[in-house]
Amino acid sequence: MVGTQALVTRVTAEDHLGDPHVGLVVPPANPAAEPEMTRLLGSAYALHTTRFSVSRQPLRTRLESYNTELADRIASFGDLGLAALLVACSGSRYLLGARQDHESCAALSAHFGLPVATATLATHQVLRRLETRALVLVSPYEGWLTEQCRAFWDAAGWHVRVLAVRAGDQYAPYKVGTAELVEQVGRARLPHDAVLLFTGTGMSTLAALPALGHGNDRVLLTSNLCGAWWLIHQVGVVPDEGLAWALRRLAAQGLAP
Repeated sequence: MVGTQALVTRVTAEDHLGDPHVGLVVPPANPAAEPEMTRLLGSAYALHTTRFSVSRQPLRTRLESYNTELADRIASFGDLGLAALLVACSGSRYLLGARQDHESCAALSAHFGLPVATATLATHQVLRRLETRALVLVSPYEGWLTEQCRAFWDAAGWHVRVLAVRAGDQYAPYKVGTAELVEQVGRARLPHDAVLLFTGTGMSTLAALPALGHGNDRVLLTSNLCGAWWLIHQVGVVPDEGLAWALRRLAAQGLAP
């Protein structure tokens, strides 16, 4: 197990690589991915973002289009010299299934000559380090997409319990507030040692995690947290600003990048 102190002191940006450039591909109106990734990575990384094309089509059609145009979005970084690239979108990959998601990331990595992962692949890599196969999926998605998400993780080998969360009376990932998230998860009375996956890079989660982790041993994973974990693991530069609370907790639980 790598403790928190070992994680913090292993290597910093000033010690080794300077400020590595990492790429982020996000849906057009996603309000959470960049702020949370910036909070998690700190000033040790230079974060560059591109967005999928705006569309007024139904959600499923939009998600399918993100998979279709992903290679073009990665190519839009040109010769920037990225050390790694994260696709901060989960919903589009749930339509593919875990195997196709992994194969697609491998093909994109080979084509562009840099590590490429989706939020779902990054999450899968974190989950593989756990001893348990039981997973509480905290989903802000509408029913059909939550079912796609459940089937994705079920097929990947996890026993999934679904906890649906809402913004008011609607399923709207971009609108779920911190107080709403804490209240709804708290009301579910989950086991103190549960593994929780808050899915969706557009749902703001970091501010809620300290309250949800208080007084228990839960493993708290989010799409953005796992994405940051993967970027740190790939690049090898640990943020030198004490780490965000969520990363420190993972390190203390033996899940350091």
